[in-house]
Amino acid sequence: MASPAPLTVVIPTLNEASQIGDCVRGLSWTSEVIVVDAGSKDGTVASARAAGARVLDAAEPGIAAQRNAGIAAAKNEWVFALDADERIGPALATELAGVVIAPRHEAYRVKRRNVFHGEVLRRGHWGHDWVLRLFRRERRFGGKAAHPGLQLPATAAPAIGALTNELDHTPYRDLGHHLDKIVLYGRLGAAELAAKGRRASFSDVALRPAFRFWRDYILHGSILDGRLGVIHAGMSAASVFFKYAFLWERQRSG
Repeated sequence: MASPAPLTVVIPTLNEASQIGDCVRGLSWTSEVIVVDAGSKDGTVASARAAGARVLDAAEPGIAAQRNAGIAAAKNEWVFALDADERIGPALATELAGVVIAPRHEAYRVKRRNVFHGEVLRRGHWGHDWVLRLFRRERRFGGKAAHPGLQLPATAAPAIGALTNELDHTPYRDLGHHLDKIVLYGRLGAAELAAKGRRASFSDVALRPAFRFWRDYILHGSILDGRLGVIHAGMSAASVFFKYAFLWERQRSG
């Protein structure tokens, strides 16, 4: 690209020193990269600055809050919300640079190319993983703590476009890291349900995980991914189990 694209990329971080440098260095085609850190203890801030990012540290923890702080500080009209475990490849970068110069929609979805234990998942719910990440800077994130969404008025749905190229995503280093995230998100999900007055029933703990496995493995086609499909569907079911198990635990201790 002849000159940096007028796009701000916002990245929330918490102890991402192992990958934030590589993430930021791959964004040299943009005119601004903002890393919003929530108190990392592993050198994330230093790594991000060394790679060329502008860092907002000591931010309020939480993906939505961190993204929103970065969006508010953005100097460009258009913002892309990126995570430290995601990468924008050359084809998507070229597409984004063109879109922000001559936008035809108010916001854009992008499909994630999910790499699961070294293999690209084209089936299951992760094989159809669209996220709303490119938008004008007046927008903000809200909703679920673990997976917040961009807040748009209901009338904006027809104005959302879809990008052609995929966003690379490698969310887990190994099964242990995968399980750690499932437990973390399970606690967050349980806290959200409890705040809404929700209680865990027997069917929530026993049947919802079974249905999730059946949905991902059979209905969404993970069965065609062999052993990897079984692992993926099983971990998906485990995420549901832990959420409602933690909710049940809250009820017992409350």
